[in-house]
Amino acid sequence: MKSRVKAVRVVRHGLVLSGLVAVLMGTTSPISHAQDVTSREGIALQDQILALKQAMSQMQASQSEGGALPPPSATPGGSSSAANGDLVSQLLERVSTLEQQQRDMRGEIDQLTNDLQQKTAALSKQVADSQFAAQAGAGGGSASAAAPAEPAARANTPDALLSAGKAALQKRDYDTAHDNAEAALKSAKGAFRVDAQFLLAQSLAGQKQYRQSAVAYYDAYRQSPKSARAPDALLGVTAALLALGDKKSACEALGKLNNEFPSPAPRVAHAAEIYGHKGGCN
Repeated sequence: MKSRVKAVRVVRHGLVLSGLVAVLMGTTSPISHAQDVTSREGIALQDQILALKQAMSQMQASQSEGGALPPPSATPGGSSSAANGDLVSQLLERVSTLEQQQRDMRGEIDQLTNDLQQKTAALSKQVADSQFAAQAGAGGGSASAAAPAEPAARANTPDALLSAGKAALQKRDYDTAHDNAEAALKSAKGAFRVDAQFLLAQSLAGQKQYRQSAVAYYDAYRQSPKSARAPDALLGVTAALLALGDKKSACEALGKLNNEFPSPAPRVAHAAEIYGHKGGCN
């Protein structure tokens, strides 16, 4: 009789635990709460399953020794062994249900963990893109300071287009800067052409078109590899390749910068050090 009462109490406690697990799994709490559920409720659920299995083992042992458990209720024509067998069947079914609930709970916690990791990675990428765009805009400001001052000219001359494009870049109006750079390239020559190519690369970086930006920066370097603009161009190539996640190529571009310009301006040297650390370059 005591064994049967203990088994019934365990079943009732298992039902209450099942309800608590269902409430916990229905919430949309943060992943840290889900992990707390794993550490506390998951252990409690395993304890209940073990208790049910032990109760069943005791009942089966009692039955094998010839001691029949009394039926849960007096039923005309019913037998003690039939009632005992029915109770064992119910306990087996309950154990199976609790084990399935435990598996479901772990599956949902794993899904929440994966979702959080994906969102964290996406947020990190957005922050990195924003930082790169800000650095590209700062480079545009220093480039504009290096450009020689010229008298005012008509709006469609390369000089006027470059001035308008650099002003747009300062305001982070990358579309306008891009249009002015392309217009200037149609007629610009010499230093103006290099400046227009550099402005095009900066506007593409601001638009997050990093692959095209890397090509445009390299074209600016190739057009005048010994000019004052060349170190900035190679630095731009490095930054664009890092934004693409191509660390190997970025380190090669940075190595070219260090080899060809061993004593660059402090601004370029500082940026090169940051990019080298970010790319893991030797």
